[in-house]
Amino acid sequence: MVGAISDALAWVVVALFLAGSVADARDRTLARRLTVGAWVAFAIFWLQLVPHFAFEQKSYVEGVLSLAAVPASLYAGHLLYEGRDSLLVLSQAVAVMGLVYLPFETIPALTVAGLSVPAPRDVLIRVVTDQTRLSMELLGYEPTLVRGDEGLLNTFRFVTADGHVILFSIVLACTGLGSISIFAGLIAAVDAPLGRKLRALAVAVPVIYALNLLRTTFISLVFGKQYMQWFVDEILFLFGSTDPYMVSFFISDRIISQVLAVFALIGVTYLVVRELPELLTVVEDVLYMLTREEYDLRESLDLPGYGERAD
Repeated sequence: MVGAISDALAWVVVALFLAGSVADARDRTLARRLTVGAWVAFAIFWLQLVPHFAFEQKSYVEGVLSLAAVPASLYAGHLLYEGRDSLLVLSQAVAVMGLVYLPFETIPALTVAGLSVPAPRDVLIRVVTDQTRLSMELLGYEPTLVRGDEGLLNTFRFVTADGHVILFSIVLACTGLGSISIFAGLIAAVDAPLGRKLRALAVAVPVIYALNLLRTTFISLVFGKQYMQWFVDEILFLFGSTDPYMVSFFISDRIISQVLAVFALIGVTYLVVRELPELLTVVEDVLYMLTREEYDLRESLDLPGYGERAD
């Protein structure tokens, strides 16, 4: 039920952001009003996801970030309403992010002219699963692949020394699509030559995808082989679980991988900004929202050739 509500609300949010982007070409006042409404709807979207991440997924990092996104979205709408029109760029980026991500999340498998067309998400999940399996095999492991709850061949089966079966499934959240859509949206929204936008995209997508494969391989092996059975009682208490076999998963995924992902995104942002300095406008807006202080990152960062590129 939460998934259906989230998907519908996500499309509403994207539609509002797109409407604001289209209106900006003719009527800045109308664009501002539509986009303020989009930010309010975005806050509601994140609010209804907080229980899902915090209690169902037991992901404190994602739960905290979702909760923080609620006032952040409302504040972005407030600043835009007060006249900070540079936030229209970030707003357009959110619209593109949604257009990249949501088709994978919401378009089901279809039958066209008697031919079965798999859902985009299923294709992407299968590709990441196969490449994760190949990565484990290159490291000398022989993972067993079985069908998961949705019938996809996306689940690794491990058996511990005491005979306990551990299943780890690759799902859409494991594909790196979320992070890729973020950078695709940001790159598409800024005003810059197409050539540099494509170069920035060529930097972001392979790096994110490669790091994501490292993450899925790391979690699969650590969880399946139970390599991080540390502080068992403390970890079980922290995540509200009674299953000791989940400890390696909680440590490898919910703690190590999710914390490192934040730093990885910062690093990718720096690499992309070196190709596309116009993106600093969005970064400066985000920093202003966090600190309420204006920043001029063009003066602070060593960006080769920025002056020439800007010209």
